[in-house]
Amino acid sequence: MEAPADLKAWRRELRQRLLTRRTASTPAERSAWNRALNAHLAAGFPALGGLVVGFCWPYKGEPDPRPWIRRLRQAGARVVLPAVVAKGQPLEFREWWPQAPMAAGALGIPMPVGTPVLVPDAVLVPPVGFDAGGWRLGYGGGYFDRTLETLTPHPVKICLAYELARIPTIHPQPHDIPMDFVVTEAGLHAVEPGGLQPIDAAACDRRVRDLLAARQLPRRQRRA
Repeated sequence: MEAPADLKAWRRELRQRLLTRRTASTPAERSAWNRALNAHLAAGFPALGGLVVGFCWPYKGEPDPRPWIRRLRQAGARVVLPAVVAKGQPLEFREWWPQAPMAAGALGIPMPVGTPVLVPDAVLVPPVGFDAGGWRLGYGGGYFDRTLETLTPHPVKICLAYELARIPTIHPQPHDIPMDFVVTEAGLHAVEPGGLQPIDAAACDRRVRDLLAARQLPRRQRRA
């Protein structure tokens, strides 16, 4: 598919349409989708117990993985939330637990204050949209792409989305970073060279473990 002449304007318009579509969904719909999403995460990613896992506080009707995140903490994981420290700079991942001190960060999204800064071994990344190739359309600030680019090796990258965010293509550019998995209420998907491929929970678990081994994760923790 040929890219639009003005890709920036095309993405801006697409982003608005997708956000409108998501916020038009009802709380009951999102509640049902979130139950399915959390079940898929629990079934497909047991290998993340004991690792450092990043997630995002739900914003503007985004998927809510907090039920699974709490279960993951019970399995020994440390979990982190991203914080914007400066415009145009990579995100900082700060440890979160239910009683952690929090404050409003960028866009009013809650972030931990004064908690340890850790580097995630896996991260749940919410999109505005995702495409058939496993590419993610974000909010336009470039924070996640910029952050992931600085992390070597990359964490296991899990795009967490509703099916209504699925689009044919985002027309990926050199700065865009593909995901390793896409999880929706419909199921688990691996990002293959030929695009998204539905997989079952056992295959997802094997793939996660293979990626962790190949990238030598979990990493020795250091400040981001």
